[in-house]
Amino acid sequence: MSVSRRTVLATAAGAAVTGASSAPAAVAYAASGRAPASALSKLRAAADYAVEKIGAVAPAVTAFPVGTQFEKWVYSQDGGWVGGFWPGTLWMAWLHSGDEAFRAQALASARKLAPRQDDTGTHDLGFLFYPSWVTAWRLTGDEAWRTGALRAADSLSRRYNPRGRFIRAWGALDDPKNAGRVIIDTMMNLDLLAFASSQTGDERYLDIAVQHARTAQRVFPRPDGSTPHVYDFDPESGAPLGPGTVQGYSPTSCWSRGQAWGLYGFTTMYRRTGKRDFLATARRLADYAVAALTPDHVPVWDYRAPQQPHDVKDASAGAIMACGLLDLSAATGEGTYREVALRLLTALSETCLTRNSARAEAVVARCTRNRPAEDGVEISLPYADYYLLEGILRVLRPRDVDRAIDLSTV
Repeated sequence: MSVSRRTVLATAAGAAVTGASSAPAAVAYAASGRAPASALSKLRAAADYAVEKIGAVAPAVTAFPVGTQFEKWVYSQDGGWVGGFWPGTLWMAWLHSGDEAFRAQALASARKLAPRQDDTGTHDLGFLFYPSWVTAWRLTGDEAWRTGALRAADSLSRRYNPRGRFIRAWGALDDPKNAGRVIIDTMMNLDLLAFASSQTGDERYLDIAVQHARTAQRVFPRPDGSTPHVYDFDPESGAPLGPGTVQGYSPTSCWSRGQAWGLYGFTTMYRRTGKRDFLATARRLADYAVAALTPDHVPVWDYRAPQQPHDVKDASAGAIMACGLLDLSAATGEGTYREVALRLLTALSETCLTRNSARAEAVVARCTRNRPAEDGVEISLPYADYYLLEGILRVLRPRDVDRAIDLSTV
């Protein structure tokens, strides 16, 4: 079902705005960039709560939050793959509040990622360095941050396999295990390469990003717009082998966070290249995910798991999806995508925040990290906090978010 035909969503949102009941009115309203006063009030309250919570917790944070245990952050010293989200969250808190303590904490946290600039053992350098170092450069103008981000992009480019035209997801470059493994998440790391080309004039970085996106575009989306988590290739010949999964229910299921990564990532690649086939792919992924949402607008962890729609939730998938849909609405001019994003953000703000727990250190609850491994089921995750704030500030403070992460389209 196409998102443009989900008139019940547009109608309900339009009625909340204008008291009307027609879908076209709701779409026109959303396309104008405005939002219902009631939604704005709820989102502003959620952002205020997030900033208050982050401000209370941040002084005691000396490493990188990776998830919660008994509502308290568990930390990684080097950041793992999520290290960029804590400084990114601090930057979002600064944009919303203007509190200089957040700015100082964001810079101090980001500096701790410096050793990772030369890490060629992970594809997650975009996650690590875009919301931390690229944002630091954009908001401070300090060339050291730009230089470090470019060095990280160079490390990421070394993971490109020219035979299969993909960026290897996992494992050291000299480790044959997983040498041909590609995951949908990598779509979100490509923007670091686009940044490198825009800053250096060297098209090699963007060319790698485009080639990887074309490969992902070819093998991940199914006819209905759903995606698997993993796709494997023969690393020597580059020949495709088939789909798989690690964090989804099965190779034929649809892990909701992965679907959100793909939606957001393909939209970003459209913005950086102007290639409309990337936009078309983002729409296919979006339409599937929107149609799969449950009435509470909090995604289940896998849209095709046997117990869905009555399964554990992943609020982080909803926050990421909301950001991607806001991006997609701006790129296509279709207000319905924006309406669904507002519903997602409102639902998360109403049902997934940690307001009822005095001991909770995170902002967003009801996240699921890796359901098949029983690792982090219904906990808090740092990227949920980051993307919730990014999504809310895209609505409340779009110019500020543009300053931080660059929402422009070529």
